[in-house]
This record gives sequence, C-alpha cells and structure tokens, in this order.
Amino acid sequence: MEKRRYGKTDMEVSVLGFGGAEIGFRGATDEQVKKLLSGALDLGLNLIDTAACYNTSEELIGRAVSHRRDDVYLFTKCGHAAGLDGPDWSPEMMAQSIDRSLKRLRTDYVDVIHLHGCDESVLRQGAVIEVLQKARDAGKTRYIGYSGDGQAALFAVECGAFDSLETSVSIADQEAIDLTLPKAQERGMGVVVKRPIANAAWLNETLPDNDYAKPYWDRLRALDYGFLHEGKAESVAHALCFTLSVPGVHSAIVGTTKPERYAQNASALDKGLLSEVEYEEIRNRWRAVKQPDWVGKG
Repeated sequence: MEKRRYGKTDMEVSVLGFGGAEIGFRGATDEQVKKLLSGALDLGLNLIDTAACYNTSEELIGRAVSHRRDDVYLFTKCGHAAGLDGPDWSPEMMAQSIDRSLKRLRTDYVDVIHLHGCDESVLRQGAVIEVLQKARDAGKTRYIGYSGDGQAALFAVECGAFDSLETSVSIADQEAIDLTLPKAQERGMGVVVKRPIANAAWLNETLPDNDYAKPYWDRLRALDYGFLHEGKAESVAHALCFTLSVPGVHSAIVGTTKPERYAQNASALDKGLLSEVEYEEIRNRWRAVKQPDWVGKG
C-alpha cells in the first residue's frame, strides 16, 4: 500500500488508516478487532486513530496490536472527560486522560495526540495546547495536533502550535479543501482525514438514522454525481480516491467492525488517484451546488 510522508514528521503513513470509533461504539469483540487489525497490518496499514471518548476503542486496540507496536502509528484524541472527574477541556482532567489512554493502549507513548474538537475560544486561551505540549515534552506523545473543522481548525493551523490536523474531507464535505488544507500544506502539517467516503450515505435509499450520515445524504442527493449511480464498489472507490487526490491529504481513516471490510477498502485504491479531469468534475459540481450551511462536519 502506498505510504506518504506525514508533513514534516518522520512518519511514513499508509494512505488508508483505521478509525477506531465504530469498534468502540458498536460492541466489537476482542476476537473481531484482533482479526481485523491483524489482517489490516498484514496488508500494509500502519495508522490507527482512536479517541479517549470512543467507549472501549482504546482498550480493544491496545489488546489487539500492543505486541506489534513497532508496526503501527497510534493516534488518539483528548479533551472530553469521558468518565473522568472534571469538565471537558480542564487541563487537569486532560492530563489524566492522556495517561489513561496510554494505559488503555498498552504503550508508553502515542505518535500523535489531537485535541478533540474544542472550539476556537478554548484554543485561544492556550491552556489545552499547553497540556499537549507538556505531554510531548514528557515523551508521552511524539507529535501534537488538532481534530476538527471550520474556523477553530483554521485557528489551530494558523497558530503554529500543531504538527497535525485531523479534519473532514469527502465528496460531500469540501470546506476544508479551501479553508484549511492549503495553509496546513504551507506549514508542513500532517493531515489525516476522517469520514473520507461521507459514511457512504448515497447507498441508503431512505434518510439514514446515523446523525453523521444524514447531512451527507441530503447533500449528495443535491450533488447527484454521476459516479454515484455506478455499483457499490465502484462508487465507494471513486469517492475514496477523490479524498486521497486532494492536495495536502496524507491518510484517510475508515472505520469498520468487519474483518473483511479493510481488504475491500484497500482494493478500492487499486484504480489509483483520480485524473485531473475527474477531480475537477467533482470540485466544480460542489462549487455549483453547495449551500452556505454546507460546512465541515466535525
């Protein structure tokens, strides 16, 4: 699998990463996760992203891959109390959360810790950034980053404190392509993309129950890209390849609880990146149809 240098870091990350939210929230078993991640690592995946608030995700990942720590880059996120004492974004709570994440992941350090979607006013106060900087100085993380969208993500990029940005980019979520990614590129930041296939919302014949998929479903009905009418595998591959064709994107994380799904996602990349014509068709359609409220889905 293709690997890309992650900004100015020393990491060469797989273009397809694994997102840990789904295994945490959908009750995946240890057996499922071990099979899933073992198979993904064998196929060349080396980036796993999770968060302290993803229910059992960190523990499941720790039990599944701690014996292969040298084969994987571990990214996690902090900021929400998620069972700890203290309010969200409390520096004391966040420091405890980082230590808890390391224990859950069965490692002495992670490769990146992202602030998990805090708003711009919290970022501007600076205390949450200092918590991550102290964790980096203590060797608990190698790099620090911000996970989110919109104006908060723009401030995070422009403030110069972060090595990494995790943000939403897909055929149905293109705000970041103009707002933050060019500036992140200029600053040599690593960029990992969440929801790169927009929850494959177009595959639902009716409005989906998933709160993330609902706005994507509405947008995609209006966008009505021609390739969405192709088969499931073809349309998913086209959507994923669009996201990985966006300048400045280094890896796209996809979550699943099904061990066979990662291999399917990896095979979707066999067609390669989109041609310039294919890419601009999607971008031009977005520019023509987008509405003022089609902002990044954080």
